[in-house]
Amino acid sequence: MIKQLFLLTGIIVFLNISALAQQYPFPQHTDYHSHIKPSQYTQEELDQQVKTFYDQWKEKYLINGCENDQYYVFFDSGNTITVSEAMGYGMLIVPLMAGYDPEAHNIFNGLYRYYKAHPSHIMPHLMAWKQITDCKDADGPDSASDGDIDIAFGLLLAHAQWGSAGAINYFQEALLIIKDMMGDDAVEGDINQDYFTVKLGDWVQSGTYMKSTRTSDFIMDHFRAFACAIHDTTWNQVVDKCYDLVDVMQSEFSPESGLLPDFIVSVNAIAQPAPPNFLEGPLDGNYSYNACRDPWRLTNDYLINGDERAKNAVLKIDQWLLESTGGSTNKIYAGYYLDGSKAVGWSDIAFTAPFAVGAMIDTTNQEWLNKLYSKILSTNIANGGYYDNTLKMLAMITLSGNYWVPSCDILNGTPDVFAENENLFRVYPTATTGKLTVEIEPELSGENLSVKIFNILGKIIVSENIENKPVSIISINDFPAGMYLITLTGKNGKPLGTWKIFKH
Repeated sequence: MIKQLFLLTGIIVFLNISALAQQYPFPQHTDYHSHIKPSQYTQEELDQQVKTFYDQWKEKYLINGCENDQYYVFFDSGNTITVSEAMGYGMLIVPLMAGYDPEAHNIFNGLYRYYKAHPSHIMPHLMAWKQITDCKDADGPDSASDGDIDIAFGLLLAHAQWGSAGAINYFQEALLIIKDMMGDDAVEGDINQDYFTVKLGDWVQSGTYMKSTRTSDFIMDHFRAFACAIHDTTWNQVVDKCYDLVDVMQSEFSPESGLLPDFIVSVNAIAQPAPPNFLEGPLDGNYSYNACRDPWRLTNDYLINGDERAKNAVLKIDQWLLESTGGSTNKIYAGYYLDGSKAVGWSDIAFTAPFAVGAMIDTTNQEWLNKLYSKILSTNIANGGYYDNTLKMLAMITLSGNYWVPSCDILNGTPDVFAENENLFRVYPTATTGKLTVEIEPELSGENLSVKIFNILGKIIVSENIENKPVSIISINDFPAGMYLITLTGKNGKPLGTWKIFKH
């Protein structure tokens, strides 16, 4: 439970985090692992290009509808108004653009309310994957894994951005989704715990589909955040399994191109690309409209977490693409067979934009990245649909250096608000000296306790063992102004409670 105390005359104020502005305002200029960015523009120009396209994307796709306090991301196809995939994208984009968009917080809450209004009939905290005219659920209503994954991660972004002490407890809502995705066994949720694979959705409970997966659901940076937030290392096993499958596909089925198939089958034995018409169409076992997202997702994990498996996988694809096109972005097609031959004769920014993100890893070829970025930048939003324009939006955020992930330290240091230990310690400010008094309950005496103070970036700046110390004094006189988390941890590092403070 978050504690609140106001000390108006001192240098320290304890307050409700929801009263604060966003903590990670756009632009962030994240410190990525080794990479390049488009060099034909300054950083300020890259940021402005993201803002300009966001304004266009927001006007076209963010709809205040169904209920007055709801927003959804418009799917713009037939009688479908949105899908959970689109909602997940929106719940990534909006908090990432907070600080530029003054409406971001309100819009995000509206997206959340729409998601809550359309639960899966199988796992109640996952989202029904499709809604049609009149806001009705259709074709289920059950979940699609990618939508669930992005929605949960979007809530973690919101928690980091605005805190969880307001009208919506973003962190607790994220935990509920994460728990439903994992389920209690292989049958429940979106994760097959027998194989540590991502299922196609919570509707997969038996049969052939239990042994299949979709490569565009390999969203490793999200899985790592889930592991931190919910203290479940099973998510790290899912990360490893995803990378194992990427390696098998590239080494056994696409050694020249490195391309990944939309779907993989037989994950329990000798994994292989799905046969034609496995789920969606004749290219199910090739690089089509699902797998086109893979270079973007994999690159994000490398840029944020530095996983060499992601880097090596993406470099294979990027080097093949450069060679196969001869360096011409006009020769990028919207679908390929795994041997690298084109499967269709047209182009689509839904393929080019993720390829551009992948080119960030190739630090030896600035010219190629510049060409790819110029190509996506020159594509008019009016000439595309929801899918390609939204992938362009997400790609531009990463390409400009403005994608970020909530720190594992800050997520790991956030206690479950349902914990019963909320009154086990207190913090008192001493305004005249810039010191904090930390007082623990006598019942904890002798326990292996420690107090950690996190800064706004989630870094531990104080860690003090307070075993057998009912009262401890911690100086924050030299801390810069800003928000801090003070967390008490017990045996095995389990959080027992957290205070939030703001130093003027």
